[in-house]
Amino acid sequence: MSDPEVHPVTSQVRVDDLHIQSVMSNKDIVLNIDHAVEADEAMILALGYKQEFKREFTGLSVFAVSFSVLGLLPSVAATFEYQQMVVGCSPVPWLLAILGVTAVAYSMAEVASAFPTSAGTPYAVSQLAPKKWAPFLTWVTCFSNWMCQITAAPSCNYSGASMILALASFGSEYVPERWHVYLLTTAINVVHAFLSSMPTKYLAWLNNMSTTVNMLFLAIVFVIIFAANDRLGMYNGDVSKFNTNGMAWGFDNQTDFPTGVAVLVSFMGVIWAMSGYDSPFHLAEECSNAAVAAPRAICLTSTIGGGIGFIFMIAIAYTVVDVEQISEDPLQLGQPFVTYLTQFLPHACVVACTALTIISSFFMGCSCMMAASRVTYAYSRDRLFPLSRYWKIVSPWTHTPINAVWINMFLGQLFLLLLFGGETAIGAIFSVGGISAIISFIMPTILKLTYSRDTFRPGPWNLGRMSFPVGIVAIAFVVTMVPFLCFPTSAGLNLTPDAMNWTVLVFFGPMLVFIIWFAVDAHKWYIGPRPNIDEYINHLDSENVEIYNGVKRQSSGSTDDRKS
Repeated sequence: MSDPEVHPVTSQVRVDDLHIQSVMSNKDIVLNIDHAVEADEAMILALGYKQEFKREFTGLSVFAVSFSVLGLLPSVAATFEYQQMVVGCSPVPWLLAILGVTAVAYSMAEVASAFPTSAGTPYAVSQLAPKKWAPFLTWVTCFSNWMCQITAAPSCNYSGASMILALASFGSEYVPERWHVYLLTTAINVVHAFLSSMPTKYLAWLNNMSTTVNMLFLAIVFVIIFAANDRLGMYNGDVSKFNTNGMAWGFDNQTDFPTGVAVLVSFMGVIWAMSGYDSPFHLAEECSNAAVAAPRAICLTSTIGGGIGFIFMIAIAYTVVDVEQISEDPLQLGQPFVTYLTQFLPHACVVACTALTIISSFFMGCSCMMAASRVTYAYSRDRLFPLSRYWKIVSPWTHTPINAVWINMFLGQLFLLLLFGGETAIGAIFSVGGISAIISFIMPTILKLTYSRDTFRPGPWNLGRMSFPVGIVAIAFVVTMVPFLCFPTSAGLNLTPDAMNWTVLVFFGPMLVFIIWFAVDAHKWYIGPRPNIDEYINHLDSENVEIYNGVKRQSSGSTDDRKS
């Protein structure tokens, strides 16, 4: 008979001493760890997971990823059809929508501080929901968030590829075919998959550079729009250099619905453009001081991004010439944003602005793919997907979830096949990204303010007394927006299959399949978050360790060495 395996103890974590709410709290669990444990690792261990990533992201790096995913310049360009082409170029819809978006972001940031794990909102839902309903609600939240993540990079890269080909066709006889767009988007996706598989320290550097590029290029395009404005010369004085206040701030309803409904429908562009603020949540296990850095990055992204986006909307509102002409696309560029630029800028400036937008779009797509891979990894760790044991593998060479990166890339290619169904079909991945995001983001806030109102334990970053009113605004915004995100822009006889909003089919169709799957089979085995630290539980205690702030450290004979 072989001797029992002996686990040397260097650190000891008493879960309940950390005062957090997790799958392991309130069970008098003690974890004996065979290596030195810092505060961030103690937190993730108490949440039930091993520290498998290197924490090489700083608070600034996490914000950089989030702001890069936001990608204001390419996002505004990509969603031109969903905002300006719906209700005109008035900045008012952006201003109204950003109030609701910011409330959702701040409420989620409070949750991120309490549950700093890459699983994100589903983990929070599993802890805040009634025990009977927790697996089902976690399941729904997981798949809603996952659909947001896996459609982000394809939609961004599709937009980037379209702008590249629009630039190629600008001033030439070349007319891009759909398969041209598909192949170019595929090439960009493959490059991003390789980049997203790199070690964390290189990804942190790449995203810091990405944020710098995005902010710099946004500023340059902003200056060009105002400084190179040639409306007087191009239209021989028939239009003023800038629109009047009434024209800039007024609505130009392009839909068959009342203006109020059109304004709410146009919020889809804002929601999609701003949806990247959840990225810090999913990078919490790669960030130092995650319980503070992640929520701060979420709030900074939504606040700074919303403010800069609003200023950009003002620039567009005062320079656009004719929204209906953009809709008709007389130059056959296939990109409303590029067509908008041609209305008042010289040829060279149009090329420069489009090129800068394309570069920003490239970095944005890369950040989206990286964030999505962390989500797939985290959910696979909890055995959500078929073959989860493969998707949860972290490469021993790069310390990144390479398998998760590539399965996401493959699924993104399947979504891109919608391109061959026409512009309306491929447009559904934008609306799916918007609606799936806000549904998954708001779930823990609903539970935090209802069932778990008296039991929720805020993290070190919290809203204090403002938690309830901010949460109410966030919930009201999402409940209002979900049906309007499914609205088409046409009605009556104008509502043809090509003019339909296929969000109901593309998002709620798969969600219905996931719910049926849970009811028929998954309820038997899916329990939500699954701790993967069994080897650390119930080991013999050791006399050469001592407790310090919930963590036992090896005694070294010096009190200075034992400071946390």
